[in-house]
Amino acid sequence: MARITLSCLPASWYCSVSLLSLGCAPRQRLLFLLLLFITSALLLLGTYQRQLWGSQQRPGARVNKYLSIAESMEATDVLNAALNYGIVVDCGSSGSRVFVYYWPPHNGNPHTLLDIRQMRDHDRRPVVKKIKPGISTLANMPTQASDYLQPLLSFAAAHIPKAKHKETPLYILCTAGMRLLSDSQQAAILEDLVTDVPLDFDFLFSPSHAEVISGKQEGVYAWIGINFVLGRFDHADDEEDATVEVETGSENQPAISRRRTVGIMDMGGASLQIAYEVPGAITFSSPQEEEAGKGVLAEFNLGCDVERTQHVYRVYVTTFLGFGGNMARQRYEDQLVNSTLTKNRFLSTQTGLSMDKPYLDPCLPVGMSDTVIRDNRTLYLRGQGDWTRCQEAVRPFLGLHNGTMSTRGVYQAPINFSNSEFYGFSEFYYCMEDVLRIGGQYKSEKYSQAAKDYCATKWSTLKQRLDSQLFSQQADISRLKYQCFKSAWMYEVLHSGFRFPVDYPSLKTAQLVFDKEVQWTLGAILFKTRFLPLRDLQQETLRQNHPSWLRPSFVYNHHLFSLCILVVVLAILLYILRLRRIHQRELRQAEVLDLLWAEEGEALLP
Repeated sequence: MARITLSCLPASWYCSVSLLSLGCAPRQRLLFLLLLFITSALLLLGTYQRQLWGSQQRPGARVNKYLSIAESMEATDVLNAALNYGIVVDCGSSGSRVFVYYWPPHNGNPHTLLDIRQMRDHDRRPVVKKIKPGISTLANMPTQASDYLQPLLSFAAAHIPKAKHKETPLYILCTAGMRLLSDSQQAAILEDLVTDVPLDFDFLFSPSHAEVISGKQEGVYAWIGINFVLGRFDHADDEEDATVEVETGSENQPAISRRRTVGIMDMGGASLQIAYEVPGAITFSSPQEEEAGKGVLAEFNLGCDVERTQHVYRVYVTTFLGFGGNMARQRYEDQLVNSTLTKNRFLSTQTGLSMDKPYLDPCLPVGMSDTVIRDNRTLYLRGQGDWTRCQEAVRPFLGLHNGTMSTRGVYQAPINFSNSEFYGFSEFYYCMEDVLRIGGQYKSEKYSQAAKDYCATKWSTLKQRLDSQLFSQQADISRLKYQCFKSAWMYEVLHSGFRFPVDYPSLKTAQLVFDKEVQWTLGAILFKTRFLPLRDLQQETLRQNHPSWLRPSFVYNHHLFSLCILVVVLAILLYILRLRRIHQRELRQAEVLDLLWAEEGEALLP
């Protein structure tokens, strides 16, 4: 007799159905069809499970989230309750700006960082607001610090969903302007912020969230920000990207090859920072140099797990307080006043003491008049617009010592100019873009010629161009006045100070990369939230250790087991029904035999 065997459990759990019985037992035929349906359902579930896990585990299914340009330009979906938000207030020397960031939940992979993006309003504009002057101007009025930041925080609060305020971290980070104040003045301003800000805003804000960061921190944050935006922390293999060999510092671990990071230079109003990775082993010529090197080298782990070293970086960071564009101009003017007045006393001249006999400043546009007041002494200036002479005038303010910009000979890690890449931010970008309109790739010859032409342009012509909106939207009257000086200062910092070759091909100036904000505040929010993925990873671990009915794999296994049990029960039921049928047939046969025996018995009776 032909049989069909259905099996979904061990081989000893089976059931058989006779094909000959289908034509005579409607109930059995129905049960057999049910068995076929259940078997088909099991096969479909198995196929779905393989497709589900296959799609999750495909090695090529990874998406480069860093360069998702189109998505970054879209307005932030504030109705998405899964998004998280963060606020960074940059309290600089010339003004303060607030930046609002957001990020989706972490993907659970301990090798990846949070996908932090700058928030955009419904018009797709970055959520950024700036006020002037800098917070350091409140040194003698510290109780007004919270009122000073009120417009910025109100602006941020209006863009972040109200329900998210309590879980939105707020960081108020002060830079070079505040570093110039005394410790007591800094403490008074920070105390007012820590005390009064929570009274008006419901953000996640603690005393440690308001601080004066060092120049070293600011340099590290800027370095993190640009490399994050460029995807240099994504260590996936890509033959098109330049790589470097990184010394791990451990004798038991060989050098690893990973994507080459970029160095950064950031010139603000009061300070100048440079930061770049030092992939090779560091050697010092003396114990004194080694001790000095500890202050300019930073090693940190950007990953959320301190036991993993994929995101450990060793970065050289140096800050030069007083080397920002505004402070450099101030030092330059101080020297002009002192030297000119001293020279007048010795030579009995009146240079700069009146508008009729102004001091001819090579670093101001042609024909521009300006005054410098120091200790009730006034020096009258007239622009000469000589960029070459301006270079010579500003070079001594670099304080070169043994070929480096340091009066103390601080150790400087060497730069491999043949295998490196740098980005210039803030004043590097403003000098090239605001009025010269050549921001982006830096070429020294093109830049120096444009700077010379600008300085030699009459002041009246420059003002007309400003009124005609021929410069960038960020350009103002102050930019026009000091562009000549700052462009010369930037050139000297780059080539005389940091000793970049004049034909160096890999320097770009930028403010936005892939339409993402690349100020140091992005690096700050990334660094300060680096442990947040632990929360998602711990929740994922908890789900894995404690089965849940909502987990797809568990739901699948549960139904698979239940269906197999049902098949066994139905098989047993079929077997019982078949036994019953056989038993009934035997009873009928017995009855027929009894009837035949009875009839034969009656026939034998006389």
